[in-house]
Amino acid sequence: MKKLVYSFISACLLLGACSMDESPKSEIDKESIFNNEKGLQTYSYSFYDILPSISNGYKKDAMCDYGAVTSFDSFLRDGAYSAEVATGWSSDDWKNLRNLNYFIENCVSDQLDESVRDNYIGLARFFRAYFYYEKVLRFGDVPWVDKSLSIDDEKLYDERDPRTFVMDKVLEDLDFACEHITRASDGTGSLVTKWVAYALKSRICLFEGSFRKYHTELGLADTANKWFQEAVNAAETVMAESGHSLYTGAGTDGSMRAIFISDTPITSEVMLASCCDVTLGKLGDANWWWTSGTYGSRFSMTRTFVNTFLSIDGTPFTDRPGYETMLFYDECQDRDMRLAQTIRTPGYQRDGEPAAPNFNGYTFTGYQPIKYTLDATHYDAGALNTNAIPLFRYAEVLLNYAEAKAELGTLSDQDWSKTVGALRARAGITGGLNAKPVKVDTYLQNTYFPNISDPVLLEIRRERSIELALEGFRFSDIKRWKLGKLMTMRWTGIYVPKLNEPMDLDHDGTMDVVFYIGSKPENLPASCTPISVGDDTQQGLTQGTYGNLTWSDNDPRIWYDDDRQYYYPIPAAAIQKNPDLKQNPGW
Repeated sequence: MKKLVYSFISACLLLGACSMDESPKSEIDKESIFNNEKGLQTYSYSFYDILPSISNGYKKDAMCDYGAVTSFDSFLRDGAYSAEVATGWSSDDWKNLRNLNYFIENCVSDQLDESVRDNYIGLARFFRAYFYYEKVLRFGDVPWVDKSLSIDDEKLYDERDPRTFVMDKVLEDLDFACEHITRASDGTGSLVTKWVAYALKSRICLFEGSFRKYHTELGLADTANKWFQEAVNAAETVMAESGHSLYTGAGTDGSMRAIFISDTPITSEVMLASCCDVTLGKLGDANWWWTSGTYGSRFSMTRTFVNTFLSIDGTPFTDRPGYETMLFYDECQDRDMRLAQTIRTPGYQRDGEPAAPNFNGYTFTGYQPIKYTLDATHYDAGALNTNAIPLFRYAEVLLNYAEAKAELGTLSDQDWSKTVGALRARAGITGGLNAKPVKVDTYLQNTYFPNISDPVLLEIRRERSIELALEGFRFSDIKRWKLGKLMTMRWTGIYVPKLNEPMDLDHDGTMDVVFYIGSKPENLPASCTPISVGDDTQQGLTQGTYGNLTWSDNDPRIWYDDDRQYYYPIPAAAIQKNPDLKQNPGW
């Protein structure tokens, strides 16, 4: 099926470029596409270009609060980002919308049954909703365009329509897609089904409800519950009717990660994925990006975030006496089993050999992600990955349902059990699975969500952060919760008790790393990487000669007090074309 998809896209381009250019389509081209179902199917494959690809879907959380990186995005650097360098509004950024609108306008042939036409129009409207959600997420107010304008049409530079108007139109598109898409299952996991449409609806409606509730400056808080209820309804439909379920076939210690390293999507849970195809040479480069010291960003999770993974009995890890000074090996014991499926922990192997966190040019904090990487080092050398990248999965739907119901105040113990409880049970957690929590975890609250006092909502946010880590939700979640200051959190790592003392991180009998200031320690084993934590480096320790590792303390990130960064600026070039296209506040 994957070969067919990409062959059809190529065919579609040959049949008149599917509105990728500005010239009118010939009647013969229109007839070859719009007068038969095969033509509609062929055209519809071009819609998928909007989605994250096999080469970028695994790095959607590249900019977030819990990932230390080599060099952070200029969007978070004081004075470095402006309308002059902003992107997202060029003709190329709108071409996918024109492609969709052209299809919707021309899918009117009376030679086809109405149900056939509506199915493919539903697909187009699904992708248009996705397109506009991404635009609103980035810019806020945007012009709503439902005609196939030329890619340089002045309408794209016209005054922006209000967020409320655009999102109502997005909801109309989603409702049409949910009602009219006829595909109910797809064994390849690569095509949009009716249930994927409902999943997208739950995602978008949860986002919009939260954004309106917590961004009180918009004056839309009284409309938030409508969106939360729409999210509940959409998620509930998937849960009741789709047949999707959580995958548990690899046990509590492997099922979650199996979803991300499988060559073919595990379609019991994965609803839509970006897939590789070896015969077409369509391969990913997740290993290369996550394990390279130069190609990737050396993304390393922070101690602050790792602390939020529960103990295996369901209690907060931060309730353990002395958790602050626990060594890496000790802090990894008896934890939520997703921790060992998200980062390298003691016992992790590559090519059948122990593989501790690698400080030799790969991790800054000691918390090295493995969620998308294959365990054979063969895949590290380039674009060689064969594993599919999930884009929609049932776990997200459960979390959307739980959070929206919690926001409405209608989440029951039964709801908890079949959502958060089910996810935690899959991860081996034994406690707190069947009833809502009644006690606030003060570490979680004080560190991440000081404005939330409801223990249920706090735990759902914890669960979402852990289950969906590295899947591209974190920055949008931070934006909708109005917690932008989290983007400036200190990047911390493993605890180091003293300098010049080699550390065996995974207790395999091999020394892995030693930290020093000044002169490099001598006579180290070849396996032991020396890391300077002196004032002349970006690596440090919280207490100078001991404490948690830090990274990039001397290069702070910024979240402006005027909160301008909840939106990106409209590019200056677009405003030059039409000064009536007003700039976002602060930019």
